[in-house]
Amino acid sequence: MENLRLRAETLVEALPYIRQYHGRTVVVKFGGHAMTSEELSRQVMSDIVLMNTVGMRPVVVHGGGPQVSSMMSRLGVEARFVDGLRVTDDETLEVAEMVLAGTINKGIVGQIHEHGGRAVGLSGRDAGVIVAEPAANGELGHVGEVREIRPGLLENLLDGGFVPVLCSISEGPHGKALNVNADVAAGHVARALSPASLIVLTDVPGVLADPEDPDSRISQLTVSQARDMLQSGAAGKGMIPKLEACLEALHGQGNRVHIIDGRIPHAVIMELLTDEGIGTLVVPD
Repeated sequence: MENLRLRAETLVEALPYIRQYHGRTVVVKFGGHAMTSEELSRQVMSDIVLMNTVGMRPVVVHGGGPQVSSMMSRLGVEARFVDGLRVTDDETLEVAEMVLAGTINKGIVGQIHEHGGRAVGLSGRDAGVIVAEPAANGELGHVGEVREIRPGLLENLLDGGFVPVLCSISEGPHGKALNVNADVAAGHVARALSPASLIVLTDVPGVLADPEDPDSRISQLTVSQARDMLQSGAAGKGMIPKLEACLEALHGQGNRVHIIDGRIPHAVIMELLTDEGIGTLVVPD
């Protein structure tokens, strides 16, 4: 009986948040350990289906760098780096598109279907959803920077009750593919679908005041404070594109941004539908 009472209290606690997010678009940047763990991945997708079932409009945006590296190793394709950044040459781009738009993307779609949802897998090249231009650093090869988001296809899918699953391979000049950072792509997508919430899954408890201290989580961060962390170098290297994604998303009126620990089971639901939340909320000044 006590167990049932606790479950009922949990549902009651979630009710005002379900009302708040009903009809609202929520972009979930899926990555980190949650993507490489089969169990965590299934839990995230069950959260996505729950969100969709109670009236939210979830969009999944993903990358998959470790999986691309693994496939390159299996195929004997040598990885090259410049200042710690992967060079995306012709061969690397071919592997990346195969893994991101194929294996990973369709695997996520399958997990959503397994939990009773309806998903459609896309790359940023489909219908030119993500239009990119070559990055300023030409040494990186076929790496792109987002120039434009064309959200029409995503909105049509959301209106039809589908969950769009979007990988960050994007449309470059002359119909050629470019590889775009998935965190940054998610921020641009959230801005284009405004008002929307952006949830970024990481492998740390949130934004940390000290990148070496996991207990230094900042529960709420303003845009100005986030910019200061980027400019001063206080943000950990892996947090930089995530904070940049947050700043991009918050250009959208009414957007909310959360950076959470994807290693925690059902982290997405815990962040959205409970009083305390578990990560860092980034808010306008």
